[in-house]
Amino acid sequence: MTSSASVHVVSLFDARPFFEKALIYGLQHGLIDAAKRETMAQEAPKGMVQIARYFGSEYLRPELEKARDRIVNLISLHLQDASGGNLHMAAELLRDNSLLSRSKAGSDLLKALIVMPQNTHFGMNERGGFSDRHIPQLARWSLASYAEYQAEFAARQHAVQAVEAALWLADQYGLSADELQDAEPDAEAVIRTALLLGMTRRKEMPDWVSFEKLIAALRLKQAAFEGLKCPKDLPEAYLPVVESVRQSMLADWPKLLDVRLAPRKLFDHTPAFMGRYFWLEDALSEVNQHDQNRSAAWNKLTQGHSDDGTVLTLCLCVAAGSVPKTLLSEKSAATLVRKIRKHGFKPSLAQDYLVAHAPEPHLDDFVALWNDFVAEARSTLLSDHDHKLSDALALLRRECNVS
Repeated sequence: MTSSASVHVVSLFDARPFFEKALIYGLQHGLIDAAKRETMAQEAPKGMVQIARYFGSEYLRPELEKARDRIVNLISLHLQDASGGNLHMAAELLRDNSLLSRSKAGSDLLKALIVMPQNTHFGMNERGGFSDRHIPQLARWSLASYAEYQAEFAARQHAVQAVEAALWLADQYGLSADELQDAEPDAEAVIRTALLLGMTRRKEMPDWVSFEKLIAALRLKQAAFEGLKCPKDLPEAYLPVVESVRQSMLADWPKLLDVRLAPRKLFDHTPAFMGRYFWLEDALSEVNQHDQNRSAAWNKLTQGHSDDGTVLTLCLCVAAGSVPKTLLSEKSAATLVRKIRKHGFKPSLAQDYLVAHAPEPHLDDFVALWNDFVAEARSTLLSDHDHKLSDALALLRRECNVS
């Protein structure tokens, strides 16, 4: 039973090229007459020579044999794709058109396939149409089966839809195709960020500073994943790919909302998240934000004061190896001087501290102020003759904040 069933299944398989099946069907059912068959017989050798010349040389027998396989395969590819496997329709296509035009139609299908995106990364996809540099790929695909063509087309069609969806979403947030191409993200990363933007009603594609604020806002209200929706006006053709990306964010959600994870560490230094979301690289914006953060931290430390006495008092503490302060009592000033004389005076520590913490616009002035103070005060602060600290304390009362 098993043996006869297997024979029956095998007998149903027809390995002939689809072109041959359609031709025989057309002859058997009167769709293709003798005159048309004669015309085909004259066209085929011309087509083989043209194909051999295009891919190599028409003077070499192996090239001509390959050209024969190619013209049959290209015609089969077109007929099967255009007819959906319907032999009657395929035979009519052979009847109503020349062989060379059907071969060209198959070649056009492959050329279109070759220039389709292979993946969803904007930086790895070529712009423009088919050119001579693609001929080696066409040579390979011209001998591939229709099943191989279908599988590759399906894979690339997914990439096309993801890229087009990303372009559409980016356009909604004011980002052009050229800008997106220059940024070179994955299409899915653009889609994920756009979906997050939809939750917070932002109108522009974010730079890092804005993206960080976006994440902070989602964390603040502990946004539910159910609130993450595809845009209502999203074209229907893009809905499947955008929904697929939306579902892929479900596993991200706990970490997205985890306040213990710093956004920069999560999105820029965690392998699973690197490149997974998109923001515009804007160095100036990040520098400005960095400056604002430094200024805010400095103002908190100095209580908003930037006078010489405040800066020098803070630097003196650091150079003595003490906790930074901006106001000293008489007693703490005396203790600071004794510490300097016992353990040493290290002005470079204070300069490093300024470089790390002082606002950029004032940094050079603060460093110059400190260096001038060090040049004038070093000998007094380290003096072996000022046993009662009177000279050192007088200096600090004059230059620093001592009450």
